[in-house]
Amino acid sequence: MPEQTTVIRPSALLKDSDAHRVLMALEERDVSRGGVWSASAGLWQRYDNPWDGESGSRGTSQLLGTIGVVYGTPSKYDITIYRATVTEHGLEVGWTVDRLCDDALQYADLTLTSCPRTTLTQPSVDPFRKP
Repeated sequence: MPEQTTVIRPSALLKDSDAHRVLMALEERDVSRGGVWSASAGLWQRYDNPWDGESGSRGTSQLLGTIGVVYGTPSKYDITIYRATVTEHGLEVGWTVDRLCDDALQYADLTLTSCPRTTLTQPSVDPFRKP
């Protein structure tokens, strides 16, 4: 069974106060603190168990899925959720894209279904192209 990736359209939107609540909760539940989340700018990863490896490494913990996010979009303190992937292991143990997203969004009393939506727009100019 291969992993399952879903592009979330329209993208889910965490307004500033909800974004703050989710980020604080994920930080409190970070794998470095005995939790099951590893959240960085652009990617939130959910593991099945806290990391139990030597010197704080992953050890026997397995990745269940990842959530692709953009910080500061559409406004400075917002977070846009645009993609989610459930790993093969995650699918085998019953995780879905909705369940993965809901697990993170619960800290703002939201679900993927109840989360406000937005549309990411393409920049009008390629920032890497010389004029």
